[in-house]
Amino acid sequence: MEEALRSLLIGLSTSGAMNRWAKKYGLRFGASRFVAGESIDAAISVIRELASKGIAATLDHLGEFVSDEAEARESAKVCVDTIHAIRDAGSDATLSVKLTQLGLDIRRDLCMENMQMILEAAKDANVGVNIDMEDFARCQETLDIYRSLRRDFPFLQTVIQAYLYRSFDDVSALAAEGASIRIVKGAYKEPPEVAYPAKSDVDANYIKLLETHLLSPGLTSIATHDERIIDHAKAFIRRHAVPKSAYEFQMLYGIRTDLQQAIVDEGYPLRVYVPYGDDWYGYFMRRLAERPANVAFVLKGIVH
Repeated sequence: MEEALRSLLIGLSTSGAMNRWAKKYGLRFGASRFVAGESIDAAISVIRELASKGIAATLDHLGEFVSDEAEARESAKVCVDTIHAIRDAGSDATLSVKLTQLGLDIRRDLCMENMQMILEAAKDANVGVNIDMEDFARCQETLDIYRSLRRDFPFLQTVIQAYLYRSFDDVSALAAEGASIRIVKGAYKEPPEVAYPAKSDVDANYIKLLETHLLSPGLTSIATHDERIIDHAKAFIRRHAVPKSAYEFQMLYGIRTDLQQAIVDEGYPLRVYVPYGDDWYGYFMRRLAERPANVAFVLKGIVH
Protein backbone atom coordinates (compact mmCIF):
# COMPACT_ATOMS: atom_id res chain seq x y z
CA MET A 1 0.00 0.00 0.00
CA GLU A 2 2.77 2.44 0.95
CA GLU A 3 4.73 1.66 -2.22
CA ALA A 4 1.62 2.22 -4.34
CA LEU A 5 1.05 5.59 -2.67
CA ARG A 6 4.68 6.54 -3.23
CA SER A 7 4.41 5.69 -6.94
CA LEU A 8 1.19 7.68 -7.23
CA LEU A 9 2.75 10.75 -5.61
CA ILE A 10 5.85 10.62 -7.80
CA GLY A 11 3.61 10.27 -10.85
CA LEU A 12 1.54 13.27 -9.79
CA SER A 13 4.71 15.33 -9.28
CA THR A 14 5.11 15.60 -13.07
CA SER A 15 1.52 16.69 -13.77
CA GLY A 16 1.42 20.06 -15.52
CA ALA A 17 -2.26 20.58 -14.69
CA MET A 18 -1.66 19.94 -11.00
CA ASN A 19 1.35 22.26 -11.03
CA ARG A 20 -0.75 25.07 -12.52
CA TRP A 21 -3.42 24.47 -9.86
CA ALA A 22 -0.78 24.58 -7.11
CA LYS A 23 0.63 27.90 -8.38
CA LYS A 24 -2.88 29.37 -8.44
CA TYR A 25 -3.67 28.49 -4.84
CA GLY A 26 -0.27 29.20 -3.32
CA LEU A 27 1.55 27.58 -0.42
CA ARG A 28 -1.46 25.98 1.23
CA PHE A 29 -2.35 22.49 2.39
CA GLY A 30 0.96 21.86 4.15
CA ALA A 31 3.49 22.86 1.47
CA SER A 32 4.76 25.72 3.64
CA ARG A 33 6.17 23.08 5.97
CA PHE A 34 8.77 22.22 3.32
CA VAL A 35 9.04 25.49 1.34
CA ALA A 36 10.39 28.72 2.86
CA GLY A 37 8.01 30.97 0.93
CA GLU A 38 7.55 32.47 -2.51
CA SER A 39 10.00 35.40 -2.29
CA ILE A 40 13.75 35.86 -1.84
CA ASP A 41 13.05 37.92 1.28
CA ALA A 42 11.16 34.97 2.81
CA ALA A 43 14.08 32.66 2.03
CA ILE A 44 16.62 35.07 3.53
CA SER A 45 14.55 35.26 6.72
CA VAL A 46 14.68 31.47 6.98
CA ILE A 47 18.44 31.23 6.47
CA ARG A 48 18.98 33.91 9.13
CA GLU A 49 16.85 31.90 11.54
CA LEU A 50 18.82 28.76 10.75
CA ALA A 51 22.12 30.61 11.20
CA SER A 52 21.02 31.63 14.70
CA LYS A 53 20.92 27.89 15.49
CA GLY A 54 24.34 27.21 14.00
CA ILE A 55 22.92 25.77 10.78
CA ALA A 56 24.09 26.77 7.27
CA ALA A 57 21.79 26.74 4.24
CA THR A 58 21.62 26.22 0.50
CA LEU A 59 18.85 28.09 -1.35
CA ASP A 60 16.93 26.61 -4.24
CA HIS A 61 14.65 28.78 -6.39
CA LEU A 62 12.14 26.11 -7.30
CA GLY A 63 11.47 25.13 -10.88
CA GLU A 64 12.35 22.39 -13.37
CA PHE A 65 11.65 21.04 -16.88
CA VAL A 66 11.26 24.54 -18.32
CA SER A 67 10.30 24.58 -22.03
CA ASP A 68 10.16 28.34 -22.66
CA GLU A 69 13.36 30.29 -23.34
CA ALA A 70 12.11 33.50 -21.70
CA GLU A 71 11.22 31.54 -18.56
CA ALA A 72 14.67 29.93 -18.50
CA ARG A 73 16.36 33.32 -18.76
CA GLU A 74 14.12 34.72 -16.02
CA SER A 75 15.01 31.76 -13.80
CA ALA A 76 18.72 32.50 -14.33
CA LYS A 77 18.14 36.15 -13.40
CA VAL A 78 16.38 35.09 -10.18
CA CYS A 79 19.36 32.84 -9.37
CA VAL A 80 21.71 35.82 -9.76
CA ASP A 81 19.37 37.92 -7.59
CA THR A 82 19.47 35.16 -4.98
CA ILE A 83 23.28 35.17 -5.01
CA HIS A 84 23.27 38.93 -4.46
CA ALA A 85 20.74 38.58 -1.63
CA ILE A 86 22.96 35.95 0.05
CA ARG A 87 25.97 38.26 -0.30
CA ASP A 88 24.08 41.30 1.01
CA ALA A 89 22.83 39.30 4.00
CA GLY A 90 26.42 38.39 4.90
CA SER A 91 25.42 34.73 4.84
CA ASP A 92 27.51 31.66 4.10
CA ALA A 93 24.55 30.12 2.26
CA THR A 94 25.06 28.50 -1.14
CA LEU A 95 22.79 28.21 -4.20
CA SER A 96 21.36 25.01 -5.69
CA VAL A 97 20.18 24.99 -9.32
CA LYS A 98 18.50 22.57 -11.74
CA LEU A 99 19.73 22.59 -15.33
CA THR A 100 16.26 21.97 -16.81
CA GLN A 101 15.10 25.16 -15.09
CA LEU A 102 17.86 27.00 -16.95
CA GLY A 103 17.01 25.70 -20.41
CA LEU A 104 18.69 22.29 -20.74
CA ASP A 105 15.63 20.81 -22.47
CA ILE A 106 15.47 23.77 -24.89
CA ARG A 107 19.09 24.15 -26.00
CA ARG A 108 22.28 23.13 -24.29
CA ASP A 109 23.99 26.39 -25.27
CA LEU A 110 21.17 28.36 -23.61
CA CYS A 111 21.65 26.37 -20.40
CA MET A 112 25.43 26.91 -20.55
CA GLU A 113 24.97 30.64 -21.12
CA ASN A 114 22.68 30.89 -18.10
CA MET A 115 25.02 28.81 -15.94
CA GLN A 116 28.00 30.95 -16.97
CA MET A 117 26.15 34.08 -15.88
CA ILE A 118 25.18 32.51 -12.54
CA LEU A 119 28.68 31.23 -11.84
CA GLU A 120 30.35 34.54 -12.69
CA ALA A 121 28.02 36.23 -10.18
CA ALA A 122 28.72 33.52 -7.60
CA LYS A 123 32.47 33.86 -8.06
CA ASP A 124 32.30 37.62 -7.55
CA ALA A 125 30.09 37.21 -4.46
CA ASN A 126 32.05 34.23 -3.05
CA VAL A 127 28.88 32.09 -2.97
CA GLY A 128 29.02 28.35 -3.62
CA VAL A 129 26.82 26.73 -6.28
CA ASN A 130 25.51 23.18 -6.54
CA ILE A 131 24.00 21.57 -9.66
CA ASP A 132 21.14 19.34 -8.53
CA MET A 133 20.72 15.99 -10.25
CA GLU A 134 17.39 15.32 -11.92
CA ASP A 135 16.02 12.18 -13.58
CA PHE A 136 18.17 9.44 -15.11
CA ALA A 137 17.60 10.65 -18.69
CA ARG A 138 19.54 13.82 -17.86
CA CYS A 139 22.21 12.29 -15.63
CA GLN A 140 25.08 11.96 -18.11
CA GLU A 141 24.48 15.37 -19.68
CA THR A 142 24.39 16.96 -16.22
CA LEU A 143 27.75 15.41 -15.35
CA ASP A 144 29.21 16.47 -18.70
CA ILE A 145 28.11 20.06 -18.11
CA TYR A 146 29.36 19.95 -14.53
CA ARG A 147 32.83 18.85 -15.63
CA SER A 148 32.95 21.45 -18.37
CA LEU A 149 32.00 24.31 -16.03
CA ARG A 150 34.17 23.12 -13.15
CA ARG A 151 37.31 23.80 -15.18
CA ASP A 152 36.70 27.55 -14.76
CA PHE A 153 34.68 27.38 -11.53
CA PRO A 154 36.32 24.80 -9.24
CA PHE A 155 33.96 25.66 -6.36
CA LEU A 156 31.06 24.09 -8.28
CA GLN A 157 29.42 21.02 -6.74
CA THR A 158 27.00 18.42 -8.11
CA VAL A 159 24.78 15.59 -6.85
CA ILE A 160 24.99 11.82 -7.12
CA GLN A 161 21.95 9.61 -6.48
CA ALA A 162 22.56 6.35 -4.61
CA TYR A 163 19.64 4.52 -6.21
CA LEU A 164 21.32 4.45 -9.63
CA TYR A 165 23.50 1.47 -10.55
CA ARG A 166 26.00 3.74 -12.29
CA SER A 167 26.66 5.91 -9.23
CA PHE A 168 29.61 3.98 -7.78
CA ASP A 169 31.54 4.41 -11.03
CA ASP A 170 30.55 8.09 -11.13
CA VAL A 171 31.67 8.71 -7.54
CA SER A 172 34.93 6.87 -8.04
CA ALA A 173 35.74 9.03 -11.06
CA LEU A 174 34.65 12.28 -9.40
CA ALA A 175 36.62 11.44 -6.25
CA ALA A 176 39.76 10.95 -8.36
CA GLU A 177 39.13 14.38 -9.92
CA GLY A 178 38.82 16.03 -6.49
CA ALA A 179 35.24 17.06 -7.25
CA SER A 180 32.80 18.12 -4.53
CA ILE A 181 29.52 16.20 -4.45
CA ARG A 182 26.28 15.90 -2.51
CA ILE A 183 25.16 12.29 -2.05
CA VAL A 184 21.40 11.67 -1.95
CA LYS A 185 19.28 8.54 -2.18
CA GLY A 186 17.23 9.81 -5.16
CA ALA A 187 13.62 10.92 -5.43
CA TYR A 188 12.55 10.35 -9.06
CA LYS A 189 10.69 7.29 -10.30
CA GLU A 190 13.19 5.21 -12.29
CA PRO A 191 12.86 1.73 -13.86
CA PRO A 192 14.69 -1.28 -12.39
CA GLU A 193 16.90 -1.33 -15.48
CA VAL A 194 18.77 1.73 -14.15
CA ALA A 195 17.98 1.95 -10.42
CA TYR A 196 17.88 -0.34 -7.41
CA PRO A 197 14.23 -1.20 -6.65
CA ALA A 198 14.92 -2.28 -3.06
CA LYS A 199 15.54 0.29 -0.31
CA SER A 200 18.11 -1.98 1.35
CA ASP A 201 20.24 -1.95 -1.82
CA VAL A 202 19.96 1.83 -2.11
CA ASP A 203 21.09 2.20 1.52
CA ALA A 204 24.03 -0.17 1.02
CA ASN A 205 25.11 1.71 -2.11
CA TYR A 206 24.80 5.05 -0.29
CA ILE A 207 27.25 3.87 2.35
CA LYS A 208 29.67 2.62 -0.33
CA LEU A 209 29.52 6.00 -2.10
CA LEU A 210 29.92 7.85 1.19
CA GLU A 211 33.02 5.92 2.24
CA THR A 212 34.60 6.26 -1.20
CA HIS A 213 34.16 10.02 -1.42
CA LEU A 214 34.97 10.91 2.20
CA LEU A 215 38.55 9.81 1.54
CA SER A 216 38.87 12.07 -1.51
CA PRO A 217 40.08 15.72 -1.65
CA GLY A 218 36.61 17.09 -2.53
CA LEU A 219 33.84 18.16 -0.17
CA THR A 220 31.38 15.36 0.67
CA SER A 221 27.86 16.54 1.46
CA ILE A 222 26.03 13.72 3.28
CA ALA A 223 22.41 14.48 2.41
CA THR A 224 20.10 12.13 4.29
CA HIS A 225 17.63 11.91 7.18
CA ASP A 226 18.40 8.21 7.69
CA GLU A 227 19.79 7.98 11.22
CA ARG A 228 21.47 4.65 10.55
CA ILE A 229 23.45 6.13 7.67
CA ILE A 230 24.20 9.29 9.67
CA ASP A 231 25.56 7.19 12.55
CA HIS A 232 27.64 5.14 10.11
CA ALA A 233 29.06 8.34 8.61
CA LYS A 234 29.96 9.73 12.03
CA ALA A 235 31.79 6.52 12.95
CA PHE A 236 33.66 6.50 9.61
CA ILE A 237 34.61 10.18 10.03
CA ARG A 238 35.99 9.52 13.52
CA ARG A 239 37.82 6.36 12.47
CA HIS A 240 39.55 8.05 9.54
CA ALA A 241 39.97 11.46 11.19
CA VAL A 242 38.16 13.21 8.33
CA PRO A 243 38.48 16.98 8.95
CA LYS A 244 35.33 19.12 9.25
CA SER A 245 36.39 21.08 6.18
CA ALA A 246 36.02 17.90 4.08
CA TYR A 247 32.36 17.08 4.79
CA GLU A 248 29.00 18.36 5.97
CA PHE A 249 25.67 16.77 6.74
CA GLN A 250 22.72 18.07 4.75
CA MET A 251 19.01 17.84 5.43
CA LEU A 252 15.82 19.32 4.01
CA TYR A 253 14.00 22.34 5.39
CA GLY A 254 11.10 21.32 7.60
CA ILE A 255 12.10 17.67 8.01
CA ARG A 256 13.50 16.22 11.25
CA THR A 257 14.37 19.56 12.83
CA ASP A 258 15.08 17.71 16.07
CA LEU A 259 17.74 15.61 14.35
CA GLN A 260 19.16 18.70 12.64
CA GLN A 261 19.73 20.42 15.97
CA ALA A 262 21.17 17.27 17.53
CA ILE A 263 23.76 17.00 14.75
CA VAL A 264 24.81 20.63 15.26
CA ASP A 265 24.90 20.24 19.05
CA GLU A 266 27.30 17.32 18.61
CA GLY A 267 29.66 19.62 16.72
CA TYR A 268 29.11 18.38 13.18
CA PRO A 269 28.66 20.85 10.28
CA LEU A 270 25.12 20.89 8.90
CA ARG A 271 23.55 22.61 5.89
CA VAL A 272 19.81 22.71 5.27
CA TYR A 273 18.34 22.72 1.76
CA VAL A 274 15.88 25.65 1.68
CA PRO A 275 13.58 25.82 -1.37
CA TYR A 276 11.52 28.88 -2.22
CA GLY A 277 9.39 30.24 -5.07
CA ASP A 278 5.95 29.65 -6.54
CA ASP A 279 6.90 26.57 -8.61
CA TRP A 280 6.89 24.32 -5.55
CA TYR A 281 4.49 21.58 -6.58
CA GLY A 282 6.90 18.96 -7.99
CA TYR A 283 9.32 19.38 -5.10
CA PHE A 284 6.48 19.11 -2.57
CA MET A 285 5.06 15.92 -4.10
CA ARG A 286 8.47 14.23 -4.06
CA ARG A 287 8.83 15.07 -0.36
CA LEU A 288 5.47 13.41 0.29
CA ALA A 289 6.54 10.39 -1.77
CA GLU A 290 9.73 9.97 0.27
CA ARG A 291 7.66 9.70 3.43
CA PRO A 292 3.98 9.00 2.73
CA ALA A 293 3.18 9.57 6.42
CA ASN A 294 3.46 13.27 5.56
CA VAL A 295 0.24 12.89 3.56
CA ALA A 296 -1.67 12.79 6.86
CA PHE A 297 -0.16 16.17 7.74
CA VAL A 298 -1.35 17.62 4.42
CA LEU A 299 -4.87 16.18 4.78
CA LYS A 300 -5.09 17.75 8.22
CA GLY A 301 -4.17 21.12 6.66
CA ILE A 302 -6.93 20.77 4.09
CA VAL A 303 -9.50 20.02 6.76
CA HIS A 304 -8.50 23.11 8.70
